[in-house]
Amino acid sequence: MAKEITGYLKLQVKGGQANPSPPVGPALGSKGLNIMEFCKQFNARTQEKMGQVLPVLITIFSDKSFEFVVKTPPAAIMLLEAAKVKSGSSEPNRKKVGSVTWDQVKEIAQVKMPDLNAFKVESAMKMIAGTARSMGITVSGKAPWEE
Repeated sequence: MAKEITGYLKLQVKGGQANPSPPVGPALGSKGLNIMEFCKQFNARTQEKMGQVLPVLITIFSDKSFEFVVKTPPAAIMLLEAAKVKSGSSEPNRKKVGSVTWDQVKEIAQVKMPDLNAFKVESAMKMIAGTARSMGITVSGKAPWEE
C-alpha cells in the first residue's frame, strides 16, 4: 500500500554541502524529519555537483519518512556564472551588468530542459533569454531562429 503524503518542502541547498544548520535544519525539524539522514542522502547524491545551488523538492510522508528530487540549478545562477558577474542589475531596464552569447544561452537551456515546460530547445532558449533580460544581462548576437 502506498504511503500517505502529508506535505512538500522546497529548499535550495549547495550540492554536497547540506548540514543541519539553517536553512536545512529548522525547515526539516519543524516537519519532524530526520535532519542527518536527509543531509547524508543529499550529499551522497549531489557529490558531483559540489558547490552549485540546487533546488530540492522533499515529499513528506505520514510516518515521518521522506523522498526527495534534486532539480537542475536555477537559470539565474547559471546566467550569472556565464556572464561572470556577482549579481543582477538593480535597474535591469537601464543598467546592464553583463552579456552572454546565444551559444551560452543554448547550453543553459539544454541543462535546464528537464525542469522547463518547453518541448523544443528554441522555446527553452527564449525562456532563458527572458530571465537574462530581467536580470540586466544582454544576449549578444543574433538569435539562431532569426537567421
